[in-house]
Amino acid sequence: MAVALYARVSTTKQAEKDLSIPDQLRQMREWCKRRGFAIEAEYVEPGASATDDRRPKFQQMIAEATLDPSPFEAIIVHSRSRFFRDLLDCLRYEQTLKRAGVRLVSITQETSDDPAGEMASKIFSLFDEYQSKENGKHTLRAMQENARQGFFNGSRPPFGYRVIETEALGNKGRRKKRLAIDEAEAAIVRKIFDLYLCGVDGAEMGTKCVAAHLNSKGIKERGHRWTRGRVHAVLSSDTYAGTYRFNRVQARNRRRKPEAEWVTVAVEAIVDEGTFARAAARRRSRAPTQVPPRIVGSPTLLTGFLKCGCCGAGMTLATGKGGRYRYYKCNTRIGQGRTLCTARSVPMESLDATVLHSLADRVFTASRVRAMIADLRAKLKSGRSNEAQQLRILQDELDKIAAAQERLYEAVESGWLPQDASLQERVRRHQTRRQDILLEMGELRRRQELPLKSIEPRQVDAFARVLREKLLGNKLFAKQYLRLLVSEIRVERDQLTVTGSNAALARAVAATPGTINHVPTFVPKWLPDQGSNLGPAD
Repeated sequence: MAVALYARVSTTKQAEKDLSIPDQLRQMREWCKRRGFAIEAEYVEPGASATDDRRPKFQQMIAEATLDPSPFEAIIVHSRSRFFRDLLDCLRYEQTLKRAGVRLVSITQETSDDPAGEMASKIFSLFDEYQSKENGKHTLRAMQENARQGFFNGSRPPFGYRVIETEALGNKGRRKKRLAIDEAEAAIVRKIFDLYLCGVDGAEMGTKCVAAHLNSKGIKERGHRWTRGRVHAVLSSDTYAGTYRFNRVQARNRRRKPEAEWVTVAVEAIVDEGTFARAAARRRSRAPTQVPPRIVGSPTLLTGFLKCGCCGAGMTLATGKGGRYRYYKCNTRIGQGRTLCTARSVPMESLDATVLHSLADRVFTASRVRAMIADLRAKLKSGRSNEAQQLRILQDELDKIAAAQERLYEAVESGWLPQDASLQERVRRHQTRRQDILLEMGELRRRQELPLKSIEPRQVDAFARVLREKLLGNKLFAKQYLRLLVSEIRVERDQLTVTGSNAALARAVAATPGTINHVPTFVPKWLPDQGSNLGPAD
């Protein structure tokens, strides 16, 4: 009978240093020799878990075994755990082989072909799965404790760090490891944060632009070109602010685990907390849920801000005469004709100039800015007690949610509550409400922490003077300051109505030194329109 051999170990380290694979092959060859079986192929899988089928040699073996005709009649393994450690997947693949006329045979767990033998095979596979899960549970518990003691689990550190051995001894006498800063890579991490927050030559940069800039300079991430996703991963990882979290996701499907199962490890910070917080705030402010992508990405100055005074729809760029003339035109009129909207098109250059000069000469003058800040002070003073009460109510609700989550986790750990779909839904609802509360509290605290007391008259004068210069002389700055300070520009026949945020203005003034080399990076309180946000603009 023609057969194939399959040998496997779980990690590449085992494959390199352990004798398991040679021993498996030796025993299987001798077993086949005693029975007179001809070995047609050998498949060796060095470093692959048997809890899933993401194994190249395994898939090659299955593909070749199911050819018509099959090159062999049986697959020989040392034990069924070498083939699979998941009962359902094992039975599924075994059934696939059976339809192709190929048997699965374990040399240490031999069974017959009758019903009793089939039941014994299933019992062996069930025990393999149980043993795998038990081993995984104990291994994870040991790794969590290792992380709680400040040590690093794994071999590949986050970008910007390297692994160093310590004096402490761990399993099998090996030295435990910690994360330490890799200065060469850390310099790149700091550069990414600087580019994202400050841009280059006054031009702001998103993650895609940062990646393109690094690639143009020949800077790589451990041999790989930078992508938008890689840059985003650096900017969003709080490891760089000094907090590494172990056991955050499931290894098998990469799903996030509940926060109660995370283990926090303090590491050396590559960027300070303020820099990381500013980057996080900027990412939130550029998110599609907060700002339409057309505002962030469009080079056209007023795209995303303009609204038609006739029908309320957005206005976008339109061209005429093969692109020689450029206009802002109502989207309703573009898509459905003048029967639904009679608003006329407005020349782009003329409207751009009108908006910028109006803002510079009539809105962001020193006297007008002082008046708006004074009005904001009065409103905040009258609402301070109400905001404090709201914060207390939200904090009480947050504490109740935390207590409820803790009770759920304790019930699961004690075996009183099954981990079913209803439990997952309850946990999801708690987490969703918790995020909503944190956002509300963050907004209230930002309003309370407005730096109004620190704003001096000379800052207002410097802000008005330099902002006028930037609005009228640099469209890159003009676009960014419009995003920062303006939420809507409504265009009627002979009138422009500009809506903005006094709170955002106050933050911009407070962040302004004597000169402006880049747009302040913080999240303003936006007021997109009066229809969805009741009450006057602040």
